[in-house]
Amino acid sequence: MTDAAKLSLDGKDFEYPVLTGTIGPDVVDIRKMYGQTGAFTYDPGFTSTASCQSTLTYIDGDEGVLLHRGYAIGELAEQSSFMEVAYLLLNGDLPTKDELAAFSTTITRHTMVHEQLAAFFRGFRRDAHPMAIMCGVVGALSAFYHDSTDIHDPVQRTIASHRLIAKIPTIAAMAYKYSVGQPFVYPDNSLSYTGNFLRMTFGVPAEPYVVNPVVEKAMDRIFILHADHEQNASTSTVRLAGSSGANPFACIAAGIACLWGPAHGGANEAALNMLREIGTPDRIPEFIARAKDKNDPFRLMGFGHRVYKNYDPRATVMQKTVREVFESLKVSDPVFETALRLEEIALSDPYFAEKKLFPNVDFYSGIILSAIGFPTEMFTVLFALARTVGWVAQWNEMITDPDQKIGRPRQLYTGPAQRSYVGLDQR
Repeated sequence: MTDAAKLSLDGKDFEYPVLTGTIGPDVVDIRKMYGQTGAFTYDPGFTSTASCQSTLTYIDGDEGVLLHRGYAIGELAEQSSFMEVAYLLLNGDLPTKDELAAFSTTITRHTMVHEQLAAFFRGFRRDAHPMAIMCGVVGALSAFYHDSTDIHDPVQRTIASHRLIAKIPTIAAMAYKYSVGQPFVYPDNSLSYTGNFLRMTFGVPAEPYVVNPVVEKAMDRIFILHADHEQNASTSTVRLAGSSGANPFACIAAGIACLWGPAHGGANEAALNMLREIGTPDRIPEFIARAKDKNDPFRLMGFGHRVYKNYDPRATVMQKTVREVFESLKVSDPVFETALRLEEIALSDPYFAEKKLFPNVDFYSGIILSAIGFPTEMFTVLFALARTVGWVAQWNEMITDPDQKIGRPRQLYTGPAQRSYVGLDQR
């Protein structure tokens, strides 16, 4: 590609530099376009606009590639741990044994939340959605941890980052416990990040809780697969909030609020609900036919992806994990049998191959989470738990970016032109 892009507007020619990343498409730098031409670009959803430079995550949707700091997601999910991936995203490289041990210890020492937060929970109705609780409680953290809200102090930024990664699982488990009327369970520093979360979620004070290693590994993989996904809606929200100078707790709360939207974080819940609607494997042909019918609004949830036009690389790992969890927990449920049969049919049907409708990570993760025992309203909470690592890493990157400015998208105004005010008695 040439080193400059040419634009002709109103009989005048303009040139704009073309920037090249490590991999991926070139980018036309239009920062000076408005000053030179008086015109903006129009890009609803910003799907053709790069809002920042980033070294964290790379996605090639056509090829089905997802890299974190250059490492393929499949290798990370199979061989690494969530704490390793968290360290990688925050620091740029995989940790040594000593670095990982020190990082894990630091996170573990921050897992407890201020005791007054328990009273904060009791201000919510018992039937409050866990995501409503997450938005409120995470935003309130800035009222408890004043010593880590100065975004210009790199030490405070690091402390805030560690606190968020450590405390989100505790808050998520508390949100679940509150919704089912069970007592909160304090963290156990002897357990892993994921094992500790499972114990806080499903353990009770009346008896010891033993972490199932297969379930622990499955949850760790789910966390890895959801840790970061480039400049999606919630990540962009975190960056946009952060661009104003807001404290990190408020920025992550903003990301959680955005993730709550069904078009973003609710896809795995929608996929599971669809499987429950289908019910049994014998009804699959009926729903396949409906999915192919242009006049039927029914859609197969959990298939296809806005970014991936090939097989979702995260789904490959989840496909294997489903079977491991089912076998360990001895799952026997028509919904799970339906899911496996639907996957088999869809992958062998030319219609789905032509439309590039492959099972995505949401198709499998919802099935796994349900088998483990999570209610559907907790699915997005778990997504937020995992994605907090990516949000925090993206926020840190944004704060130190010399090109960073407060976000201010432009618009194409289509309302009335200026008009004169008419008095109330004359209208």
